[in-house]
Amino acid sequence: MSSTFFDNPVTRAINKAAVGLTTVPVLGDIVGRSLVEIRYTGRKSGRSFQTPVNYRLSGDDVIISVMAPDSKSWWRNFLGEGAPITLLNFRGADRSGHAIATRDDKGRVTVRVQLD
Repeated sequence: MSSTFFDNPVTRAINKAAVGLTTVPVLGDIVGRSLVEIRYTGRKSGRSFQTPVNYRLSGDDVIISVMAPDSKSWWRNFLGEGAPITLLNFRGADRSGHAIATRDDKGRVTVRVQLD
């Protein structure tokens, strides 16, 4: 699966619509239980990026399981010691934290966010 699968006009439109649903009364509460838009700074470019991700809570941490990690690169910004991240409109407010990405023996990638 090439990286262009997730980087095309159709996928961008679907992502934009999904993020938009998080601000709709009633629907926003439902969609926002598992979807959040993240903002981070690229390690190499220094540019700010935003992308929607699915998440789950584990205690006080936010866990992002990266679907098709070999087709995406955003999570690589959080390898090693990790990096700052902002969860946009997370349960009604922007929340900052520190994210660390890890890859297991089966190739699955998880990004663990500890909120400030």
